[in-house]
Amino acid sequence: MSTPTLRQTPVQEHSRILSFGAFRPSVYVTNEEICQWIDSSDEWIRQRTGIVTRHRAPAEVDLIDMAEGAAREAIQKAGIEAAQLGAVIVSTVSHPYATPSAAALLCDRLGATPAPAYDISAACAGYCYGVAQADALVRSGAAEYVLVVGAEKLSDYIDNSERSISFLLGDGAGAVVVGPSEAPGIGPSVWGSDGSKWSTIGMTHSLLDVRDLSDEAEREGADEAAAVLGTEAKIWPTLRQDGQSVFRWAVWEMAKVAKRALDAAGVQPEDLAAFVPHQANMRIIDEMVKQLKLPESVVVARDIADAGNTSAASIPLAAHRLLKENPELSGKLALQIGFGAGLVFGAQVISLP
Repeated sequence: MSTPTLRQTPVQEHSRILSFGAFRPSVYVTNEEICQWIDSSDEWIRQRTGIVTRHRAPAEVDLIDMAEGAAREAIQKAGIEAAQLGAVIVSTVSHPYATPSAAALLCDRLGATPAPAYDISAACAGYCYGVAQADALVRSGAAEYVLVVGAEKLSDYIDNSERSISFLLGDGAGAVVVGPSEAPGIGPSVWGSDGSKWSTIGMTHSLLDVRDLSDEAEREGADEAAAVLGTEAKIWPTLRQDGQSVFRWAVWEMAKVAKRALDAAGVQPEDLAAFVPHQANMRIIDEMVKQLKLPESVVVARDIADAGNTSAASIPLAAHRLLKENPELSGKLALQIGFGAGLVFGAQVISLP
């Protein structure tokens, strides 16, 4: 008896980003407010980072709320129903649960069940990782439409008195719907990691440290337990970085990745209409523009001035704003690149919706 030939899913040749959505929290935190907690000034923060304000979510707004707001706009603009989504991907490092995923809950809220749903933990490159996977899912025929959301509530993991990263960070969510296309709309993804620099950006503690202190408190008497539990609050995991190492890596190594993405897509810098890098630091953005020798005709996203660094949300938030302010960019080419903790990176040339 011969072995039957397995059926294959029909392949879709091309994909593209159909739409962007965004959610920006209502609270603005100025540099002057930041300087209540650290010994700095508005002038120093502007000169070193380009940040003037950053969005922070109020206590009653959680990560899923923001992801839902961005997702609903992207779905509506794509002209589809949530039930048509073949997959839901959420890129985040600030979902407060190791499991279940933020994507599963978002999928239910949107009415996309039973679409497969999963999270990506790739920090500031997470959105580009999500686009790479959505592109593959659509072109392989595994899904017709894929929702990719970058969502962060980084304010839950900030020590306001910490000087290396706390003043950079903001909250928010950005989303895209990726779907089929008659022509290529997403260039080859250039992505990767360098775990040898794992400790360059990360958390001050692990949740295991907090657990160990809680266990110690249970073994002690009432007074000792109170003292231990007071210490526990001080070791809640918060973000920190080696700023100089990150800056050097981002400026010199990520320009190389961006050039590889251009080469992979078969385009030159002068073919671009826009450049949408991760909004990490204005100085990094400006230096990458120089390294890539982008002509003045290329519109560069500088959303960081008002939004701060929102990790996985930063690129879709910046692109959403870029299209809103420059609708003539629709249908033209943009280079997007994300990079961050891991260390990880990802880049693609895309056709803007």
